[in-house]
Amino acid sequence: MQAWLCTTPTGVDSLQWTEMPTPAPKAGEVLVEIKAASLNFPDLLIVQNKYQIKPPLPFVPGSEYAGVVRALGEGVTHLAVGQNVACLSGTGGFGSHVLAPAAMCLPLPADFPLVDAAAFIMTYATSHHALIDRAQLQAGETVLVLGAAGGVGTAAIQIAKAAGARVIAAASSDEKCALCTTLGADATINYSTTDLREALKAATGGKGPDVVYDPVGGDLAEPAFRSIAWRGRYLVVGFAAGPIPALPWNLALLKGASLVGVFWGEFARREPKANAAMMATLVQWYQQGKIKPVIDSTMPLSELPAAYERMGSRAVMGKLVLTR
Repeated sequence: MQAWLCTTPTGVDSLQWTEMPTPAPKAGEVLVEIKAASLNFPDLLIVQNKYQIKPPLPFVPGSEYAGVVRALGEGVTHLAVGQNVACLSGTGGFGSHVLAPAAMCLPLPADFPLVDAAAFIMTYATSHHALIDRAQLQAGETVLVLGAAGGVGTAAIQIAKAAGARVIAAASSDEKCALCTTLGADATINYSTTDLREALKAATGGKGPDVVYDPVGGDLAEPAFRSIAWRGRYLVVGFAAGPIPALPWNLALLKGASLVGVFWGEFARREPKANAAMMATLVQWYQQGKIKPVIDSTMPLSELPAAYERMGSRAVMGKLVLTR
């Protein structure tokens, strides 16, 4: 097998395309031949030693991938050799093969394209857990999605619309806002050229959004929280902008609002049955056409450094997928 190996987490330049023995699966594992792997923000952080999870060295980055089961470890009975699966295991995706925990593999229907499957779990699981479970989103409520043209943002738009909500999509360019409109956003805000608070007042008749979905953090957090509706729920999803914001706590008091943490990975670990039910729902929604990953572009796995550069420039809309 071949893979992009990280021996020193000093950045993308330290990755080397390496040939190594193809491993055999141990108990509870499967060997997956990878056909597609998506690039996510944590994949950039992990090779810079900036992610909260620090795998033992050396490691193969690539948190999310899809492919074909080629061998089963002892005790694996719910999967079969030749079956298509998607998996989000945190590492291992940027190679030709990977040993994946069988319990973390999502069996795929035959008509589920592997490029879509590789861009499915992280964004849709995060967004469904955030909006439906953590925020308890109700039909008719208004959701503000920050960073709405990114992977989790585009998923959040689709899931909020599937739940019957009104969506205000906020992004950093007119091109990104146009993409959000095609996904069903009811209104858009270009926060690079427009005052976010004033635009939200206009878009909600002064009421503010019931739910704020924030994977961005940084300077957008406080104006978004100041705009939230009475009994609003502010979803802390991530910090793509870099800085972790510090919010004045009196804002939550004045609005009767909740600051709600979203950590899908821990939810999946602690509540596996609930997570499995959620994933089954998401696969069903995909088959019904309610949700579909937005694929910015596909690139050969051999061009991983160039893919990292594209993602780091914040030019990606939706998900970038590497194929082999």
